[in-house]
Amino acid sequence: MGIERKEFQAESKELLNLMINSIYSNREIFLRELISNASDAIDKRRFLALNSNGKIPLIEKPEIWLIPNKDERTLIIKDDGIGMNYDELVNNIGTIAKSGSKEFAQKIKEAKESHDVDIIGQFGVGFYSAFMVAKKIIIETKSVNEEKGYRFISDGSESYTIEDIDKNDVGTSITLFLKDDNDEENYSSYLDYYTIEYLVQKYSNYVRYPIKMEEKHKENKKDQDGKDIENEFEEKSEIKTLNSMIPIWKKNKNDVKESEYNEFYKNNFHDYKDPLHYVSINVEGMLSYNALIFIPSHLRNEVYNREDAGLSLYAKNVFIMDKCKDLLPHYLYFLEGLVDSNDLNLNISREMLQENKNIIKIRNNIENKFIANLKELKENDFNKYKEIYLLYGPALKYGIYESYGSKNELLKDLLVFKSLKHKDDFIDLKTYLKEMKEGQKDIYFASGRSVEEISLYPELERFKKDDIDVLFFDKDVDEFAIQALNNYDSHSFKSISEFNENDLTKEEKDNLESLTITYKRELDDMKEALKEKVSDVKFSTKLVDSPVSLINKDGLSLNMEKILSSLNPNENLKMEKILEINPNHQIFKKISELKDDEKIKEYSKLLYNEALILNGLEIEDKEEFTELLNKFLLK
Repeated sequence: MGIERKEFQAESKELLNLMINSIYSNREIFLRELISNASDAIDKRRFLALNSNGKIPLIEKPEIWLIPNKDERTLIIKDDGIGMNYDELVNNIGTIAKSGSKEFAQKIKEAKESHDVDIIGQFGVGFYSAFMVAKKIIIETKSVNEEKGYRFISDGSESYTIEDIDKNDVGTSITLFLKDDNDEENYSSYLDYYTIEYLVQKYSNYVRYPIKMEEKHKENKKDQDGKDIENEFEEKSEIKTLNSMIPIWKKNKNDVKESEYNEFYKNNFHDYKDPLHYVSINVEGMLSYNALIFIPSHLRNEVYNREDAGLSLYAKNVFIMDKCKDLLPHYLYFLEGLVDSNDLNLNISREMLQENKNIIKIRNNIENKFIANLKELKENDFNKYKEIYLLYGPALKYGIYESYGSKNELLKDLLVFKSLKHKDDFIDLKTYLKEMKEGQKDIYFASGRSVEEISLYPELERFKKDDIDVLFFDKDVDEFAIQALNNYDSHSFKSISEFNENDLTKEEKDNLESLTITYKRELDDMKEALKEKVSDVKFSTKLVDSPVSLINKDGLSLNMEKILSSLNPNENLKMEKILEINPNHQIFKKISELKDDEKIKEYSKLLYNEALILNGLEIEDKEEFTELLNKFLLK
């Protein structure tokens, strides 16, 4: 046949405008799409050959070629894949053109709603992304099943042409005539060797077939002695393979050195330090995927912006998108890595995933396997686990809190804390239970801003005396996580500052009752002096060496009150406090000898401020405190 002209529908320009401006967010993606199409075409030819009983020869070394020509402003993408006949060329390449923009837009909507349609393959939009950079496109193709080839020419406007051509080799070549440069876009850059190499390595580095290009450069001519001849040059060329083809995440783990994983991480995730740990995951079955997960060895700036967290996504070794947040649960925001699967449906631009069950399955599977790996590391290399925990322990606790306890079983055995008996190391909850005293029911904790601050709490004295361990919660998220955890193996968590008379023995209760009657005047004076600050003043059985302590009446720790107040600065979250007095301390004995009620009240205010300091709280009235302190120092 001669040249056949086919008319696009009237909406063609609107359609291309929709596709280019509304679907794709960056122009450079066109090269990825065309290379992916070329790779798919080779896949189809190899599959057809393997199932043809020898009728179709199997191509031994399939290749994809990129051929830039700066003088002609053209870029050719050439493959030796399955090729296309006339009907396939019209139906596959012309599909969106003859669908019309309104129908096209409607089918995009339907595909998104159904969650399971790969509309790239359905509409051939990958090819049309080339019009983002090209003012004209020529396709020359020959099907593996036909003797003749065809040429397709389009400028993306009202029409395109198709004609027969003589073509010796099976496959397809696409020639892009690049648009003229302007202030907004330097289209000529897509003809530069290093730009092409960068785009291939960014998006298509792991396409399974070699992507080749001839690099041309000029060198000085040499004289007989091998020295450069000034101002005389000769053109040299070198054939280079731009992609590595075999992804590191698909290699056998035993064949990859740790140093190779480290270099891959630094090169691909732009870090100057080796990762602290990595996990390689290979899942095959109804849903198959590979994942390579890294834990950075330092807190990187980007981990503070959790909205930008996620894993890179590949499909069939082709880079699809960076930071796919749907592949990670929120609390694992600090992880870097990638997922590669052939079982995902992608939207029109391959830049966003359609919501589907496969994504949820992959995310949950990665979470479970990563946490299982951490548990194994904790058991076998506790020192390395501690390095990870010191950096990212709060994130794991956040995972318990943000899930309202639904991840308790998954994460509870990863929690470790310093404690009264283990200030220089960490103890996990399982070990705490093993070391509990006979008859002890609860897991005790004290919370504050640091281990040093918590160590000063007067309430610890009773636990030291009774040889009971107390976990130290020195991170803001600790108490929130423990509240969500609720208990560990049926043992409840209890703050050491929690006021609970039910914990006292009958002997202790009788003793406190007797002391309260005996020293009623002193207690009444102290309550009167502190009536604006505390709801009660009582004797304590928990204090040994300290004269005083401060607790919240409802059991909420003072540290939790501080955290809640900082989170809600406009709300009055002041809890009712109780000042506890050590009746055996020399200071109280001196107070009990005073006959002057006003002096007792002054002592009370000093003791209250001392309790604030010991509990890591700010003195509320510094002027009154210094006046009283100076007054007693001058006596």
